[in-house]
Amino acid sequence: MPVTVAGSPAPPLFASALDAIRAANPRAELDVAEIRAPAGVAPYAVALSADVTSARHEGDSEQGTGRFVLLHDPAAPDAWGGVFRVVCFVQAPLETDIGVDPFLADVAWSWLVGALDAHGAAYRSLSGTATKILSSGYGELADQGDGAQIELRASWTPTDARMSSHVEGWGELLCMLAGLPPTIEGVTTLSSRRLGRD
Repeated sequence: MPVTVAGSPAPPLFASALDAIRAANPRAELDVAEIRAPAGVAPYAVALSADVTSARHEGDSEQGTGRFVLLHDPAAPDAWGGVFRVVCFVQAPLETDIGVDPFLADVAWSWLVGALDAHGAAYRSLSGTATKILSSGYGELADQGDGAQIELRASWTPTDARMSSHVEGWGELLCMLAGLPPTIEGVTTLSSRRLGRD
């Protein structure tokens, strides 16, 4: 059955990318679902959401959430440098002492690069931001105390339609930011205490 987008047949290259996304094998700790893609950004798009589910790893990890959007424009916009563009977002809560770590943003960004490379994603023109957020509750929210979270927003240009590696790299990053042990070699967590391990 041919892939259709908004009732029209999808271009073969985008259909191939969709098949690869749907064949991706993200980590078992993630609950991944296809969601409505943003309209008007590109002629063709697909979007995923993912949440780290604590029930799958016995509560050791904080919750984390993310979005992954693949855009396709056969006209290859100059700003993309190709016919595809990935836009992603991940967010996870942190212990406050980790949230004030001056190297946190650098570590989060290096984890993204490492996760994409370890999963064999072919890409160029990687860009984005890593944001640390610290908060304190007051008044009726005083019981919440202090909190922290990390948000990473990134985009890059895949150089082929093999998108499963991009989805798996994004999922790996989300799990690591949520405090789960990495599955890629040479990466350590920010704090063993955060994982409830010695």
